[in-house]
Amino acid sequence: MTLPLADVGEDPSFDPATGERTGGVAHSTPEEVARVLDLAERAAPRLSAASPVARETWVAAAADAVLAASAELVDLARAETGLGPDRLEGELARMAASARFYAAAAVEGSYLGVSRDDLPGGSSLVRWNIPVGVVAVFGASNFPFGFGIFGHDVASALAAGCPVVVKAHPAHPRLSVRLGAIVRGALRDASAPDGCFDVVVGFDSGLRLVDSPVVRAVAFTGSQRGGMALVERAARRGVPVFAEMGTVNPVLVTPAAASDRGAIARGFVDSFTLGAGQFCTKPGLILVPAGHGFVDSIAEAVSRVQAAPLLTAAIAAAYEGGVSQLVAASEGAPATGVTEPLPGFSAAARAIPVALDRLTPGSRLLEECFGPVALVAEYDDLESALAALDRLQPSLAASVFTGEDDADAADAIARLTGRVGRVAVNSWPTGVATTWSQQHGGPWPATSRPEATSVGAGALSRFVRPVSLQNASTDQLPAPLRPENPWKLPRRLNGRPTLPH
Repeated sequence: MTLPLADVGEDPSFDPATGERTGGVAHSTPEEVARVLDLAERAAPRLSAASPVARETWVAAAADAVLAASAELVDLARAETGLGPDRLEGELARMAASARFYAAAAVEGSYLGVSRDDLPGGSSLVRWNIPVGVVAVFGASNFPFGFGIFGHDVASALAAGCPVVVKAHPAHPRLSVRLGAIVRGALRDASAPDGCFDVVVGFDSGLRLVDSPVVRAVAFTGSQRGGMALVERAARRGVPVFAEMGTVNPVLVTPAAASDRGAIARGFVDSFTLGAGQFCTKPGLILVPAGHGFVDSIAEAVSRVQAAPLLTAAIAAAYEGGVSQLVAASEGAPATGVTEPLPGFSAAARAIPVALDRLTPGSRLLEECFGPVALVAEYDDLESALAALDRLQPSLAASVFTGEDDADAADAIARLTGRVGRVAVNSWPTGVATTWSQQHGGPWPATSRPEATSVGAGALSRFVRPVSLQNASTDQLPAPLRPENPWKLPRRLNGRPTLPH
């Protein structure tokens, strides 16, 4: 896919709750982008050589500064996203906590994979991971803090020792530049290398990042169309793009769980309408045993959901078009939430019943529709439901709801683990925790790199690459490999795992 260059101008800012324009941010000029990249390239050796403890100090300073500006940032985010203050305050706090987590994971050091082998004849071989260099980040529209200017991709790259240049998202440009200024100032005041972080604005600016020989990796969160366009463009230079794109996340309710119909129906609707359905982990399809009233219970729960603003006019238009396509493909009559006219980019929730045999490869039903809509399919026997799951596109996450001593649960979980990045058992997939064991990724087309995660300690591994040194003397070894272990890293010495003293 080829993306055309856009005209120079600005990213306009809109209030989704009213649809009114509230300002705009000028696009970065080619000269400004070049200056930012030059500074980032100059910062790369210093950031790479800095100890993880030093990086932890810098990241913590940025996290503190963001928290100190919480009221201002939440107000800006509310005005540009239509999301409520409670949601935004929580997301901002989690953003700061996640940044500290990534810095602490870098200090722990296992992501560096340090090892040494003493070979016969006096030779030696050492291996470790080094930062790849400058990283370009394209943040998400739906998480202005969590996957934005100082979100998971940015914080994990900085913690791993890589300068970061972020392309501001056009859904919230004023927030992007203000948050970027706060983070950049905090890093500077904490004596981080000049140029280790910056923000550029505009479609053309994003393309210049991807095309620049300075940029060595790209992280993206967004649509499949946008993600794959970046993958194909960066492939010209052999640069990896870690694109988290999302598909239809399925939910399977086994027959043994049917007795919890009411709670499952309400939980499903709460999950797929959370944040107006604008989560990449939103459950988009639920498979339920026939004859237990799930379709009616879900419809009743949907009927009470108030319309909510979507992030942009384009997203709202795509949602309504997508719903029409899903209804046509399913030939079902959707249950609809409260539809009283509201200003701005508001949309009503829908639950669309669909026959199991319509879930076939190539159907529109197997493609994501961003917003508060989900499909409901009944099955007569569990094997037909499992077969339907096999026909879906791989996805980021899935849920399985089981009963006590459920003999079917293990088979269902096993079938899903081969097709998703995370399986939630008796819980909804919407929430993502920043932990050591988190996996937020999945097979293509959910992501471009199925081995990667954009959340959790594994996120740092995207931004390093392995190098070996053979027969280097002690004084020629970099800090992570020196015998005295100044960074206090876990290492593997002659095949044996060794923890720091």
